[in-house]
Amino acid sequence: MHSTLIVARMDPESNVDVAKLFTNFDATEMPHLMGTRRRQLFSYRGLYFHLQDFDADNGGELIERAKTDPRFVGISEDLKPFIEAYDPATWRSPADAMATRFYNWEASA
Repeated sequence: MHSTLIVARMDPESNVDVAKLFTNFDATEMPHLMGTRRRQLFSYRGLYFHLQDFDADNGGELIERAKTDPRFVGISEDLKPFIEAYDPATWRSPADAMATRFYNWEASA
């Protein structure tokens, strides 16, 4: 499984609105088209964390293909009033907001 973590800024009062947008988005076939296995959203003191797990390491490729889908474009636009780039001066795409994993551990079977 492959995971990505996007970090951004969000007013904590927006939790309900953002969760509703993703509830509607995840009810479509889009997560399956992107290879998404699980999505988790977290907030902490004005920060937003979007953890997305994929079936395989090609999640980035599948998301690139999905970017032109009207549903993907729509949720991106719908999130703009709620989610702000962590560093607006350097943000060009979601890739600029992805955290870098520096340690990983998994339980053995």
